[in-house]
This record gives sequence, structure tokens and C-alpha cells, in this order.
Amino acid sequence: MKNILLAGTALTLAACSQPADSNIGSEQPAADTEAQTQTSDADQMVNPEIWPDQQSAIGRDEAIEARIADILSQMTVEEKVGQVIQADIASVTPEEVREYNLGSVLNGGSSAPNNDNYSPPEDWLALADEFWLASTDTADGGVGIPAIWGTDAVHGHSNIVGATLFPHNIGLGAMRDPAIMEEIGEITAREMLVTGLDWTFAPTVAVVRNDRWGRTYESYSEDPAIVAEYAPRIVIGIQGQPGTDDFLSDEHMISTTKHFLGDGGTEDGVDQGSNLASEEDLRDIHAAGYPAAIAEAGIQTVMPSFNDWHGRKMHGYKELLTDVLVDRMGFDGFTVGDWNGHGQVAGCTNISCATAFNAGLDMFMAPDSWKGLYENTLAQVEDGTISMERLDEAVSRILRVKLRAGVFEAGLPSERPYAGQWELLGSAEHREVARRAVRQSLVLLKNNDGTLPLDPSLNILMAGDGADNIGKQSGGWTINWQGTDNENSDFPGGTSIYDGIAAAAEAAGGSVTLSEDGSFDDKPDVAIVVFGEDPYAEFQGDRANLDFTDDGPLETMRALQAEGIPVVSVFLSGRPMFTSPEINASDAFVAAWLPGSEGVGVADVLMAKVDGSVNHDFTGTLSFSWPKTAVDDVLNVGDADYDPLFAYGYGLTYGDEETIGDLSEDSGLGDAALVSLNTLIVAGNANSPWRMVITDGEGENQISGSTGETPSGSLSVVPADYEAQEDTSIVTWTAPARFYISGQPVDLTRQTNGDMVVEFTYQVTGDATGSTSLFTECGTDCGATLDVSGQVADLAGAGWQTSQVKLSCFAEAGLDVSKVTVPFGISSEGPLTVQIQSAEIVSNGGDADCNL
Repeated sequence: MKNILLAGTALTLAACSQPADSNIGSEQPAADTEAQTQTSDADQMVNPEIWPDQQSAIGRDEAIEARIADILSQMTVEEKVGQVIQADIASVTPEEVREYNLGSVLNGGSSAPNNDNYSPPEDWLALADEFWLASTDTADGGVGIPAIWGTDAVHGHSNIVGATLFPHNIGLGAMRDPAIMEEIGEITAREMLVTGLDWTFAPTVAVVRNDRWGRTYESYSEDPAIVAEYAPRIVIGIQGQPGTDDFLSDEHMISTTKHFLGDGGTEDGVDQGSNLASEEDLRDIHAAGYPAAIAEAGIQTVMPSFNDWHGRKMHGYKELLTDVLVDRMGFDGFTVGDWNGHGQVAGCTNISCATAFNAGLDMFMAPDSWKGLYENTLAQVEDGTISMERLDEAVSRILRVKLRAGVFEAGLPSERPYAGQWELLGSAEHREVARRAVRQSLVLLKNNDGTLPLDPSLNILMAGDGADNIGKQSGGWTINWQGTDNENSDFPGGTSIYDGIAAAAEAAGGSVTLSEDGSFDDKPDVAIVVFGEDPYAEFQGDRANLDFTDDGPLETMRALQAEGIPVVSVFLSGRPMFTSPEINASDAFVAAWLPGSEGVGVADVLMAKVDGSVNHDFTGTLSFSWPKTAVDDVLNVGDADYDPLFAYGYGLTYGDEETIGDLSEDSGLGDAALVSLNTLIVAGNANSPWRMVITDGEGENQISGSTGETPSGSLSVVPADYEAQEDTSIVTWTAPARFYISGQPVDLTRQTNGDMVVEFTYQVTGDATGSTSLFTECGTDCGATLDVSGQVADLAGAGWQTSQVKLSCFAEAGLDVSKVTVPFGISSEGPLTVQIQSAEIVSNGGDADCNL
């Protein structure tokens, strides 16, 4: 989605210790999933006859079909093309929705009314009215079809300040409770209806097979059985029960299953990467959530995935989008693209992609490219590249869903049931369901000597940067896309984990001291350390490995244990990670995932009642296997070489007396992590976990496969040959734009102090007349720039160069080298063309300085 920054990992390696004796909790479920196999591209073809042969739970209605035909007969070609395009509210006005008859708008992860992610809910409802009034205006003689507004409400209505935020899907999968999924869906829909929206891009039904993927927390499980069980239940909660008057009633809204297909199975867990599974595994593992969502729940929209399957992008995969999804599996809604995903189809751009439309993509998600796409799609219909039959089919599908959802009769969003009932946002009833989900999602991995539950009358120390941090415990897709820079005050009505523990202790006469670094004046009876991953979303969350590399919490835990203080660790994460050192330094260890706004739910389980009895027991069990090492990223129950630390289905209760001995602290990485992070570009491509990103004034795009352009076309990247086939990338500026390598924050202090350099091999071709700079970044409003305009101009036409620029130069210019997110970037006003082969962080050859 929007404002893409990339993901990497930090550098510190775990120390070595004694190996564990055996797998912990190695019992497997009764129905193991098959190991994912791979086949060569040459062998791939789609066989629809092997896929489920079924029908949608929602049949055709004669009255609706007649109305579709009537509406189509009145529509101009321009109106029809407008219906198949969705624009982002940051890039479209209500007046433009009226002029172009757009079928839908969305707010991307960081789009909001007034360009303010913290806009009050009243502003959302007011803007919904504006879009509805514009789309239904028939003053120009048009039909006036209501536009529908979609959003990523992936763990509650998570863009809205004050809404109820549920645990992310990975925590919900640990509950093993399909029934509560309907409640969660109902509450999410209800709170969205308060703000006048029509449609949620949820649920995600990916089956994650490599935990390095930055969207792992959006998956319920590595086991397709859980995903298949959950998918229809949450869809029914959002849309209502098929076959009843409740379906898409005033109590419900349109739901989306995503991403079709294989997003959780890409090579190396790379977001938007390649899935090389066999067709059988694509069907049985990655498509597990779709049959029931269609046949039991009547899902109304499906979103194709960014990834490819054996080299073909899903947005243009007709055999899957049409032959399998619609013709074989009976899907009877409409497909909506992901953020400019059509532009990644071979032969396409963000503003032109008849291939995707002809393949079965019914509605383009063209957030910032919609106007050019509208013009080109219209031209393609007029010249026959897109047939009128196909256009009418797509528009009919969109109208069918809108008519089923009652949007023609619903009227002004602010006048609908629930609209403006602000008291429903984060209501006590809704929060209680979220609190219950938090309790059920927690997984107890270690509880030596019965450390938990805690006596609430004790003197408790709370440490760690997650203890009193609702934003951290809520993760990505929270108020903004990445979920970053949120304060506790941005969650009115929410509770941090500290809030919950403190309230329980106060009620019992105990005390709680909050000290992030674990320091204290009076020695506590016990310490709770809350720590883990900082918030992230696609694709910034991709990692090179599963090593949890922040040593701060580990040092705190070890220091507390050295003082004889029992340590309870609460780990916040969007995936299972290599945390054996932290588990060793804990007397009890809880995987809390990303619990959302109701941190008090953690206290409900950790704290005993005043009389010492159990308040709420642990019931959660692992829906993802826990790794022994940081390189166990492909670790799925049923695999032939399955060797976890904590097996799928593992989870202790207070009745268990299992003692966890010392675990091996060997991460299995050796020097591989350092080498991977220091290597930025290889053969013209970003080296995982780094990503190549390009941006201009209209937005940002990730580059996959060395091909792409910025939204306004100011910068393009294409592969080219140098020493081997397509071993370089040609980057061309025609106007102001930026090209860079980006990732999760990494600490380059050691490299900087060690006089290391950024070394890159390139040539400048053609004129270089624009102002050009090298830049690095360390987060928002943090970075450094070196002007190299004159040097670049001198190198134009001079052939291949290898330049070294000292990291210390960027540090002296303002880069915080302890949290580098962009280690290498080029910014130019254009025109400029640079052919790049490689970039890496290496030792100073001896004469490097701050120049090329």
C-alpha cells in the first residue's frame, strides 16, 4: 500500500550456550498439513478441474438481475469505465468522483480526511457524505450510482482514534475459537458503520509458510485448517448470515478475502515476491480460506495478491482469477485490485493495464494513478482492446454487490442506522469482547516453579518499552499504515499492559512501579518485562532472519535475575522469533503477539485473584511453530524435517508443571546476518532484506524485478545487461525523484566506527544537468545528504566507476547511525541516467572520503 519503506533487521548476534535436549511440545495435530513442494516454471499450468467445484452461498436474485440490466442500458461507456476504478481519498476529490463517475474510493493505510490520520470520526462521516452526494448527483444526466468507500479494517476499525482494536490475526489464531470471530466481525462492521463506510478489505486469509514475511501477523496460522475454519466465520460476522434477512443488512457491510493467491508462500518470505508451490499446494494450503468463504459465507469481494506464481503476477492471472475463482469455485462478487498491483503485470503500468482487466480484475485499485488509468481504459474499450462484453461483465459484478448491499437505498451515510453513534466506537461492550480475545490469545511458553499467576498484593516492577505502550502492543495497521509514532493518548479508552497490571495490584493492596530500563530503589518481589518488535506493516516488516536482536530487554532481564528477582517476560511480536536467550533469562515467558487496545486482557491472565486463585487460565496454543534458531523461517507442522523449539499446538496452562531447561543460544546465523545486511544491491537488484524504492511528488513504489516507475513517471527503473544478462538496473530521472534502498532500522555504529564505506559500481550515461545528492535516512525527519552534482556531471559518459563514500561522512552530516533505515539513496532533480550494478558496505580501501 502507500508510503512504502522497507524492512531489514538489526545486527547483534545471540551468544552461544548449551543446546536444548529435545523439541518442546512436539506433539502434532491429528491432521498435519503437507509440506510445501515446488515445481519448475516449465511444468506449471492451471488445471481448474482439480479445484473445488462449488457455488456461492448467495444465489442470483431475479429482481436484482433485472435492475442490473436496466442500469447498464442507461450507462454511457464513460460511466461504465468509472465504475471499475477506485481512487484513494488523498488523491481524489468528491468533485472528481462526480465528474468521472468513479465506482469506489478507499483510504490507504496513511490516508485520512484532512490528510490527518488523527482526524476525529465526525470528519470521516462528513467526507463519506460528500463522496455519496457527488457520486449520486444526476444533474449531468448520468445514472448516479453510489460510490462505496473501502478501508483496511484488519483488526477493528483501526484507522479511527478511539475504535476498538482486536488482537492481530496471529493472536486470534492462537485462540482456536471460531465463534468469537463472528463477534469480532460484527463489532468491526458496526464501528465502521458509525463513520459511514461501506466496505472492509478484510479478512486476510493467507497461510504463512515463511515467518520472515512482514505480514505474518495478518495470518491466523501456518496450518490451513485453522484458516479454513476462521475465514467463513469472520466473513459472516461482517456481512451477515447468507440466506437470511441479516445478510448485508443495516447491521453489516461488504467484506473482502485477500490476497488471492499465495501471498503467504513467497520465496524467502519476500513481500510481493514469487510463490513456487505446486498447484496442489497452492490449492490445499494457500487457497484454504476461499472455498468456505465463498460456499458458506458468500464473500462479496476478493482481492488479488501482489505476488506471482511461477513468474506470473496474480493481478493478470486469468486461469486463476476467472477459470478457477469464478468458473470453478463459484465466486459471485467482484475482484478488486491491491494498491496499483495491476501495474506490476507484465506489459502494464499503473496507468494502463488491459491485461489485468481482461484476466478478471473487475475493479482497479488505482489510488494515485486513477485519472490516467481511466483515460487509458476508456481508450482501450473504444479501440476494442477491452471488449464491451468484458466491461459490462465487470460493471454488472460491481452493481450486483452494490445492490445486494443496499447502497442504492441506504441514502446519505450520516442518515443510516448507527451513523454518528459515537458512543459505539470503543464501547464497553465492544472492548469486553476484545479483552476476552486478548486473554484467549496469550500462549504460555515457560512457567518454571509456578511463577505465574502473580499474587496481586506483591511489590511488582514493570520494565521494557512495551509495558506502557498501546501503540507498540497494537502493531501495524493502527491509526496509520505502519502503526508508528502513536502515543497512548491516541487510544482513548484503551489500556496498556501496565494499566491492567497496576489496576489489579491496586485493588489487592499491592504496588506496581514502572521503570522502562528496570532500575529500582526498593527491590521488587517480581518483575514483568514487556518487550518485542516495534510496529511495522508490508513490506517494511520483512526480515533477513528471525533473530530478535534488541539486547536491551535481555540485559534488563539478566540484571534482574542476578538480583534474585523472578522475571516474567511478555513478548510482543508479529511472528514467532528466535528468543532463546530471552527465554533463558525469564522464569516465565508469554507470547502475547499484538493484543491491540485492550492490554488489560494480559493482566486478567497474569494476575491471580485476591485470594490467590486463578483469575483466567491460559488457553492459547501456538498456531505457528516456534523456531530453535534464527534461520528456521520455513518451519511448518507436517514438514518432513519439522524440528521446532515449541511445536505447533504447544501452550502451557496453570495446571502444567513442565520445567524448561537451558536452551541453546546459538542463533545459527554465524556471520551471515552481517554479510546480508552489508550487501545492499546485487546484480542491479536489492538484496534481501533490503528493498528498492522509488518516489516522486505523487507517491512511492517498490521495485520488484528491476522494473518500475514512480507514480508520475518522473523516474523509471529497467533491467539491463553488463557482464551477464540483466545484471544491472538503469535508473532514469526526467524530473525530481528519489531512488533508494530501504529497510527496518539497523545499527551501523560498528561499521561507522570501523571506517567502513558505502561502495557502489555504476556508470553515468547521457547528460547529468540536475542537482544530484547521495542520501541516507534514519526515520522520519532524520538523515543526511551529500551534494554530488558536480562530480556526477563530470562522470557523465566516463564509463564504469566504483566509488566509496565513508559512512562517517553521513554521520557528520546528521545521520543517526544507530537506526539506519535507508543506507543508500540517490536524489536528483533530473535529467539523469545511472546504470547501477552493485552497492555494499565494505572496509575502506584506504583513500575513501566524502566524494565519489
